[in-house]
Amino acid sequence: MAFTPDISVAIILVNWNGLSFTKACLQSLKKVDFPSFRVIVVDNASRENEGEILEAEFPEILLIQSPENLGFTGGNNLGVKKALEMGFSHILLLNNDTLVEPDFLGKMMLKMNESAKIGVVQPLICFLGSPKKIWSAGGKWNAFLSRAITKGDRKNLENFSLSDQKLDWATGCCMLIRREAILESGLLQEQYFAYFEDVEWSLRFGEKGWEIHLDSQAKIYHEAGASSKKKHAEGTLSPRVFYFHVRNQFYLIRSNNQFPVLAYGYHFVRFFSWMSYFMIRGRFQKVRAVAKGLKDGFTTVLNPAPRWP
Repeated sequence: MAFTPDISVAIILVNWNGLSFTKACLQSLKKVDFPSFRVIVVDNASRENEGEILEAEFPEILLIQSPENLGFTGGNNLGVKKALEMGFSHILLLNNDTLVEPDFLGKMMLKMNESAKIGVVQPLICFLGSPKKIWSAGGKWNAFLSRAITKGDRKNLENFSLSDQKLDWATGCCMLIRREAILESGLLQEQYFAYFEDVEWSLRFGEKGWEIHLDSQAKIYHEAGASSKKKHAEGTLSPRVFYFHVRNQFYLIRSNNQFPVLAYGYHFVRFFSWMSYFMIRGRFQKVRAVAKGLKDGFTTVLNPAPRWP
């Protein structure tokens, strides 16, 4: 299928001290066979002038340098705003620790063009180190418990029945979004910084009537947590990761749940179990991080998501 000249895609990558991953991702994007796309790289105040290094090696990219680390949400919003300003018809968020198949974007655009109601498309995402194992086949939302469930999580491809289907939410690891859906629904909620922001955004798209679909034939590969899986004194994941996870889970309950008693009870049990485990293991930084996440998740005033322009 030939795409009309008014179809164009901005692919947004956020780099934060992930030079080797971003380079590999950009190399894989060079092989993409879609006729009209541009890569926007947002450098989130990385050390060692990584943005300039990337621009020198990949002069075809459009580089945006943030003076501070704005997180996944703020960094991507810088790229989204620039893409909207430049008039792109579609925007693709893509984690910098991914590699893509050359035809992934064309397949996703074909899925998008099946209906004017489709606002978001997600590809099948497998583990980079285990390409036959699924990282995400889209997301399901349990409104009773305010729980985001990843379909196909860690399932082997041969043991999982794949089909194109409607989703409740798409992962920010890779989501193709129609321009009109963003204009109507707003940008990423920057207060989340990182974690669950894609769920919140997806639910907002759904509230406005936009459909989210999986394209099981489009495929990419994800390193999974490259920016957060670094050795710390208390394990692989830093206390900061647990803080954002807990805080943002309660942000979600407060903004999207019609059954708060069930949801609060369910997640309180989860997070107090975490704290008990960390206490037993002597990981007191993580105990404090979870406790602070609980406090801030309840007390922070939630602002409306930013809009463009």
